[in-house]
Amino acid sequence: MARKYFGTDGIRGRVGDSHINPQFFLQLGWAVGKVLGQHGSRKPGMVLIGKDTRISGYMFESALEAGLIASGVDVGLLGPMPTPGIAYLTRTFQAKAGLVISASHNPFTDNGVKIFNTFGSKLADELELAIESQIDQPMVMASALGKARRIDDAEGRYVEFCKGSLPWGFSLEGMHIVLDCSNGATYSIAPKVFRELGAKVEVIANKPDGLNINFECGSTHTAQLGAKVLESGADLGIAFDGDGDRVLFVDHRGREVDGDQLIFIIASYRHRSEQGCEGVVGTLMTNYGFELAMKERGIGFERAKVGDRYVIERMAKTGWLIGGESSGHIVCKDLTTTGDGIISALQVLQALGDSGQSLADACAEMSMFPQHMINVPVNNRIDLDKHEGVQQTIREVEAAMAGRGRVLLRPSGTEPVIRVMVEGENRSQVHTLCTELADVVAQALA
Repeated sequence: MARKYFGTDGIRGRVGDSHINPQFFLQLGWAVGKVLGQHGSRKPGMVLIGKDTRISGYMFESALEAGLIASGVDVGLLGPMPTPGIAYLTRTFQAKAGLVISASHNPFTDNGVKIFNTFGSKLADELELAIESQIDQPMVMASALGKARRIDDAEGRYVEFCKGSLPWGFSLEGMHIVLDCSNGATYSIAPKVFRELGAKVEVIANKPDGLNINFECGSTHTAQLGAKVLESGADLGIAFDGDGDRVLFVDHRGREVDGDQLIFIIASYRHRSEQGCEGVVGTLMTNYGFELAMKERGIGFERAKVGDRYVIERMAKTGWLIGGESSGHIVCKDLTTTGDGIISALQVLQALGDSGQSLADACAEMSMFPQHMINVPVNNRIDLDKHEGVQQTIREVEAAMAGRGRVLLRPSGTEPVIRVMVEGENRSQVHTLCTELADVVAQALA
């Protein structure tokens, strides 16, 4: 059965789209209640609803709440809460599901819903398809309506969970940190976590107004954070995205540290410790320098398709505990069920604290390869894997890099383009080779 509403990361779109409006969310809430409310038991349970800070969240929260109540399911309202916090609380309350109203790192004009199962994980395909089928059915109210209540201690519970992810007695005393909360879901929680662990904390982008989420701030725009770190003389800066499942750092010089570098720090630290690190799952976009660094340390490495869903699926198959993406979506499976910006940041700080290294010194242990990417518009859909001209150029590009680089052609999941990427040790060579390959791909697609 083809998917009509669900993508790889829930339901998402521009507010006002046919599937991103109050009527649809009302129907979605009812469908979730009908499918998941009774799932695994004879009587309805509770479904949690949390959201980030975008203005449309108020509207969609009310619509989902009404739909769930109409299906006979009780509702727990969490208010603004990071996506991983909702996953955690869904497990804690043994709720039937947790609904996250968010469009992650997108602008305020977008919104959507991500659904966690009772274990705080993504829904199985069969449940998503069952919900899709139910959405299109006539909405009939249950004979016994559900009730709603606000969970007032949700924030405190998640703060304690984050702190509890570190060994007893671990302290950030003496560390000066700047947090960029992206005017999003971490704006209240993240400062409390790091302050209660003893750090000196300065905060920017922590005044959400419903419209400024992710606007020139957060993990997709770290320039402001870098400038603040330099101005205040902080040890480092930490940037979250709008819903708090991604994190990037900047070092004391204001230089951005991406997800690959952060995963390297976590994996290398665990590998040196008694805990160990058998392997790491990355994506097709993970830097080649990371792959070589894992090989040098005897740590396994596999690539999944881009998207946290695929990373987590591959982690389940390998049994490995660490995985993530260059964007800063990092999963520590022994601690959480999904990407968690705060938990991941704390894991990095634990590694730095125990090693005595600065962030810059820890990053210097891995050589990042220059990447160059060109988006080629798709005018003619053909199978590039069978196009001899494209494949011959790929072989020539790979030969020119003599085994110290790689080529990737990947269709965009959101735009009608082919992403052409070349990665290697020499920045000038990488740029030239990528341009040459992109020209050949463009000719093939013309």
